Amino acid sequence: MPVPGVLKLSEYAEIVERALAEDLADGGDITSNALLEDPVPARARVVSRQEGVVAGLDVAAYVFERVDSGITVEKVVEDGDRVQPGELLAVVAGSARSLLTAERTALNLLGRMSGVATATARYVDAVAGTGVKISDTRKTMPGLRVLDKYAVRAGGGVNHRFGLYDAVMIKDNHLAAVGDLSRSVAAAKSKVGPGTMILVEVESLSQLEEALETRADRVLFDNMDLETLARAVEIAGERVETEASGGVTLENVRQVAETGVDIISVGWITHSAPQLDIAMEVEPSGSGTGEPSVPSES
Repeated sequence: MPVPGVLKLSEYAEIVERALAEDLADGGDITSNALLEDPVPARARVVSRQEGVVAGLDVAAYVFERVDSGITVEKVVEDGDRVQPGELLAVVAGSARSLLTAERTALNLLGRMSGVATATARYVDAVAGTGVKISDTRKTMPGLRVLDKYAVRAGGGVNHRFGLYDAVMIKDNHLAAVGDLSRSVAAAKSKVGPGTMILVEVESLSQLEEALETRADRVLFDNMDLETLARAVEIAGERVETEASGGVTLENVRQVAETGVDIISVGWITHSAPQLDIAMEVEPSGSGTGEPSVPSES
């Protein structure tokens, strides 16, 4: 199934440039440059060593292309596909030296994005049939948010607000500073105008009643126990979209979903998801032997 929302080159090109600069600096790949004279042609298989969901193939392909425009990348699977250990994801071909230079940066990005997609898919699977959506949060890797949020979509989840600029979210610290929920929502509505979502975080049933009176677009139930959460969803009814967050794990997410809440947001899927173990296996081809190239004495 295609991933909702295209990941544009303009959204990740700079990320790739920074990652390559971090790895190569001014010296380049001194190991590959010392051992291999160009051109030594090679093919490499990009394979998954774990079961999971793939995300970031185009980003990885761009890494190879930026290192050497002569590298070709043939995708065998697509973002959003579920793969098994040992499954082939892509085949890359070109200069062995260039393949080795690009390898770690490409796999770092592909592995991280696939890890986020895999973590998301596990939560999505856990609530299957309930109609509940699994959402990310802003707890993303600094500088990689666009990749993290794309990976969440690849795993079957949905995106929360992208940043502080595209939705109003009134939290406990805002209320501590302002002192009044109704006045806070009214101020937000007057400043942002129609079309911008206003979300209010509530921690108790009494606070929920006040939030409902403001006619906010969504209420977020923060760290409520299951009994209180179920009652809160019942009180909210159809008047407002509901979201649950805080303390959600794979072990209890099904129970949270069965309270009837509309959305469950999980910071773990982006801030702590383990990378999917993905490897590149180089197979020397053509005239290349894979042996170190030593300049002749002549």
